[in-house]
Amino acid sequence: QVQLAESGGGLVQPGGSLRLSCAASGIIFRFAVMAWYRQAPGKQRELVAAFASGGSTNYADPVKGRFTISRDNAKRTVYLQMNSLKPEDTAVYYCNAKYGFDNYWGQGTQVTVSS
Repeated sequence: QVQLAESGGGLVQPGGSLRLSCAASGIIFRFAVMAWYRQAPGKQRELVAAFASGGSTNYADPVKGRFTISRDNAKRTVYLQMNSLKPEDTAVYYCNAKYGFDNYWGQGTQVTVSS
């Protein structure tokens, strides 16, 4: 059974930082293409950051230069370091794994940026 467990969300002031973690089980992690998405209230889920083929990374324009996606295959974990957070970054953040022909999602973790 595939499970993705996110952690690290919370309330942070504008300009602050958070690091999200997503621990995977039930898959051969090094073969999974990992990504982070987010969904704000009343909006569609959108891609935030992802690993592409060959290990390169892609970022949504609003987070370029502020967010960094990374992974530790030994720990079967993908991270999202978020710096210089803005109120518009407030959303539920979801971990995503593409593994073979399948697509898996975590339960999400809330990030709220507010003073």
